[in-house]
Amino acid sequence: MKNEQSLRQQCQRLLPTLDEHGRREWAASEAMALGRGGIVLVHRASGLSRTTITRGIREIQEREASSDADPLTPRTSDTPRRVRRPGGGRPRKTDEDPELLGALESLVEPTTRGDPESPLRWSLKSLRVLAAELGRLGHQVSHRTVGKLLKSLGYSLQGNRKTIEGSEHPDRDEQFRYIARQTGRRLKSRLVPVLSVDTKKKELVGAYKNGGREYRKSAEPEPVKVHDFLGPLGRVSPCGVYDIGDDSAWVSVGVSADTAEFAVESVRRWWYELGHERYEEAGEILVTADGGGSNGHRSRLWKLELQGLADELGRSITVCHFPTGTSKWNKIEHRLFSVITRNWRAKALHDYATVVNLIGATKTEAGLEVYCALDENHYEKGRKVSDEEMDSINIHRHRFHGDWNYTIKPRVVIDA
Repeated sequence: MKNEQSLRQQCQRLLPTLDEHGRREWAASEAMALGRGGIVLVHRASGLSRTTITRGIREIQEREASSDADPLTPRTSDTPRRVRRPGGGRPRKTDEDPELLGALESLVEPTTRGDPESPLRWSLKSLRVLAAELGRLGHQVSHRTVGKLLKSLGYSLQGNRKTIEGSEHPDRDEQFRYIARQTGRRLKSRLVPVLSVDTKKKELVGAYKNGGREYRKSAEPEPVKVHDFLGPLGRVSPCGVYDIGDDSAWVSVGVSADTAEFAVESVRRWWYELGHERYEEAGEILVTADGGGSNGHRSRLWKLELQGLADELGRSITVCHFPTGTSKWNKIEHRLFSVITRNWRAKALHDYATVVNLIGATKTEAGLEVYCALDENHYEKGRKVSDEEMDSINIHRHRFHGDWNYTIKPRVVIDA
């Protein structure tokens, strides 16, 4: 006679291969073979309820007693075995309570269902909270059922998505087309550098958590500080100058303020480190930039510093700004900054050298090359530009949106 241990081992090998009907019949057959106490023993070994085993015994006995049922006759595909009898199973909650779905949707989306004063509008709508609230409304349902009902209604867990760009300027699309014409003509000639300029968000330097994950030995994550308090090294501002035609970039890692002077200095460093060899014959530099920030179209210091650079290089600098709220269309965002973010994911930026090396090691299969250096200069915040200084700028505004599109030409120096 089988003991409970051997019966449990048999259950573990056999039951996973059987359907509901097969498990019931097997358990019933074992219980009948064991005789007195067999139902209890099979129940403990298999985990099947006594009611299920008893029901299986009754089904076997009824089949054996039936004169027209031969248990030795093989079952064909034309006579499939039903797992449950017709009509079996628990009735659906929505059949028992036709108003359940409407009540649930009014809790999930109260404003769209005409109830802006719903108590759940401002609270966390977890499955358990929704189930409890439905119970108070007279609809008894478990939180698991609430999850299934939400799925049937087309709901799923969602985060926020950045899609609202603020007020749209009426000439926004035309400005995009204008930038495309200006850059396209110069890129086709391959004689004029077309640059995309912007400053990446500031980063804390030290043993701080950085987003993302990377492969490491299991259970050996890199230890970082619990709190992101400003450390002795402060923050850095990576300012990028992306050469669209050459698919290369220069990044100045600033340790001071993110100002227009810093942005123009980054363009200057790009020229002396990379640009002058590639575009020695160019008489112009085209820069595309955001509508706001340190290199925005309203910044007086940005234009004054560009004038100084134009005088120094002896070349005109044409600038085309993206409309306010459309900075994500600036090519440097998705061709350089996004790649840098992926490259240093899950890595703590312990010191300046780490930041510079991680940025400089950024590459893509398409051939992106990134050059990086630390800029230790101090840039003064809030520097004012006088009207006299503005009047000295040799700026030529374009016919279309001269506030967004302009060319700064070198000033003619007259010898005394």
